[in-house]
Amino acid sequence: MLTVSNLEVVYNDVILVLRGVSLEVREGSIVALLGANGAGKTTLLRALTGLLDVHDGAITKGEVLLDGRPIHKWNASKIVGAGLGQVLEGRRVFSEFTVEENLRVGGHTRRGSLTSAIDEVYDLFPVLRERRKRTAGYLSGGEQQMLAMGRALIAQPKVLLLDEPSLGLAPKVVKQIKDIIVEINQRGTTVLLVEQNASMALSIAQHGYVMEHGKVVMDRPAAELLADDDIRDFYLGRGEMATSYRDLKHYKRRKRWLS
Repeated sequence: MLTVSNLEVVYNDVILVLRGVSLEVREGSIVALLGANGAGKTTLLRALTGLLDVHDGAITKGEVLLDGRPIHKWNASKIVGAGLGQVLEGRRVFSEFTVEENLRVGGHTRRGSLTSAIDEVYDLFPVLRERRKRTAGYLSGGEQQMLAMGRALIAQPKVLLLDEPSLGLAPKVVKQIKDIIVEINQRGTTVLLVEQNASMALSIAQHGYVMEHGKVVMDRPAAELLADDDIRDFYLGRGEMATSYRDLKHYKRRKRWLS
């Protein structure tokens, strides 16, 4: 289980971005984390995976526990070895490497057979088997997203953090990615899913959190969030409204949870 307690993060020693964030990702679950650009979602993921120092950020308060062990002072490599994996926003594959070379890079902390791990990824993503010798930079956006997810799975994470996996993808590919996330979870990997496509995320999650201005402002079962009028207006859209927060950010009706 992944537990975040009262986490505060500061950039450049002065900019307070996370303001006492607490959340829980239970073993075997899919948890959705919703919020607009700038809400602090990516900063939270950086804090969980030890990547804050790359961006001149630091945890100034609170803690992160993985299966009861505090990991918030560990470096990124040790955190991956403990079982926390991440797929960054924008996929971030090694564009000049082949598909198989990308997957091998993901196995640097893995114990056991790398060949069998790669075969498991190919079973989950058959298109990658077909493209195994192709240069990753020439893959489609959806294929690159699958490759990034497969590379993270090579390390056998207990908890997989996904940062906007549907971003920039066609609706048909988004459906494929959604089904793959469900399959990954059914195979035993816990998932924290950060998404602006709230409808997709809440449709497969058991629980959801909403972040605004560096704080968690709502915490409910996913089915309740889907049925909530404010969530539907601000994150799912009604009638002719768009389905992402990007298109709703100028919508003027004040959210009840900010009253």
